[in-house]
Amino acid sequence: MTHQDSMDTTPPAATRTLATEAVHAGREDLAALGLHAAPLDLSTTYPSHDSRAEAARLDEFAATGARLQGPPVYARLDNPTVARFETALARLEGAEAGVAFASGMAALTAVLLVRAAQGLRHVVAVRPLYGCSDHLLGSGLLGTEVTWTDPAGIADAIRPDTGLVMVETPANPTLAEIDLKAVAHSCGSVPLLVDNTFATPVLQRPVEHGARIVLHSATKYLGGHGDVLGGVVACDEETARELRKVRFATGGVLHPLAGYLLLRGLSTLPVRVRAQSATAAELARRLADDPRIARVYYPRLGGAMVSFEVRGEPHEVIAGVRLITPAVSLGSVDTLIQHPGSISHRIVCEDDRRTGGIGEKLLRMSVGLEDVEDLWNDLDAALGSAREAGGGAGRRAGNAEEDAAGVSAVPSGRLPEPGRAGR
Repeated sequence: MTHQDSMDTTPPAATRTLATEAVHAGREDLAALGLHAAPLDLSTTYPSHDSRAEAARLDEFAATGARLQGPPVYARLDNPTVARFETALARLEGAEAGVAFASGMAALTAVLLVRAAQGLRHVVAVRPLYGCSDHLLGSGLLGTEVTWTDPAGIADAIRPDTGLVMVETPANPTLAEIDLKAVAHSCGSVPLLVDNTFATPVLQRPVEHGARIVLHSATKYLGGHGDVLGGVVACDEETARELRKVRFATGGVLHPLAGYLLLRGLSTLPVRVRAQSATAAELARRLADDPRIARVYYPRLGGAMVSFEVRGEPHEVIAGVRLITPAVSLGSVDTLIQHPGSISHRIVCEDDRRTGGIGEKLLRMSVGLEDVEDLWNDLDAALGSAREAGGGAGRRAGNAEEDAAGVSAVPSGRLPEPGRAGR
């Protein structure tokens, strides 16, 4: 019996909490299969003696993009292990379907190709976005044209050929927050794509606020251990069918081992995110009171990301950490720090970085599961080595306009209560 045959992928009648869904979604059929842990299927191809039936199934997929029923055919079409992860992520996001890809950028590429194939090549987007997302939209590599605007200008920027509105909230790397309900209203009939990588469904479910498409770099919090690369889109079934066609044609498939690790990662996602968020909030508070820090960015939503501008030399902070890992990426169980202007957003030109609020003094930290005192001691030592000659005055407070945008110089967001976030 295959996963596709035996598993009912529709949500249960009684709504379960996010913590329970994270553990059980995508695994409901295991007991009937005599299994406790989800199996890992590494097959690239599958035997079938009924080639006429296979032809009919492939014709149906080509016409509809619907997930194949019955035994798998070929790994580029579908994989049972990856399908479990897709089902679970869609359940956590409150979406009809999930479609997984080899990376977050492969997932975004597929979305853009789907819209472009329908003659809708124009994208309206709000900065800042992840640097490679910004580059992909603006480079014209996929034949797209982008109009950059602030949230208030979205409605005016939409044209007849607009296929997508894209936002990221909290944004990478400034952690600016956007009112998703207001933005979704401004989009009208144009699909709103929300990059939910930083928040995860533990803190925010964009579908509930009107988003049609939710994007994750699954490499980050969904995997959670810095050892798997992947991307996933949560969306309605109609969009999922088009995405599956693009994935099959372009080959940006998620490897089954990655799917296995991501499904396992989801089971601890709520616990990890809440614990990391508590530590991040405390570090943000301490940084906000430190005279060596010019500004701290921490979202009202909470979360495990903290960004801050130093008064001294940011590159010396990167060189000075010993417990914290100086590396790109985020969302792992260990704490990472990086300089966005040099790494994650280097591909964005300097003027556009400045427009997005990404200054040369800005550092971005992804807080892990270490003890808060150990992390603070490491940061304190690294900041000491980067101190400006003569020291500096006290922290500069954020202005009202920045606070209204969700960027706060003083961490002001109360963390969700354990057991309630993402219900």
